[in-house]
Amino acid sequence: MTTPVSSILLVLAASFVGSFGAAFLKSGADRLHRQLMTLLTNWRLALGIFFFLASSLLYLRGIKHGELTILYPMVSLGNVWTLIWSRLIFHEAITRQKLAGVSLILLGIVFLAFGGR
Repeated sequence: MTTPVSSILLVLAASFVGSFGAAFLKSGADRLHRQLMTLLTNWRLALGIFFFLASSLLYLRGIKHGELTILYPMVSLGNVWTLIWSRLIFHEAITRQKLAGVSLILLGIVFLAFGGR
């Protein structure tokens, strides 16, 4: 079975959209208080959940016609996007260890992508 480019693009889009979910959940969590109404009226949390749901739907469409061993590791690209959003939105430091981790993720994806050929 070969993996169509459309499946790869859908899974890449899923990882990108899912990374927004993580950023919005973090932003919403920063604004949580002990009251239940805060949870129910927190639009950032709702948007984070929406992005995760949209990401899951894209992922499902992507894996339908492709090889899971090729596509699933691409989900980890969400960690790369999340690192970027964390820096841009929350001003978190990008350390050497984080860059090393992201490099290993990217290297692993390359090995898996070309390992089946």
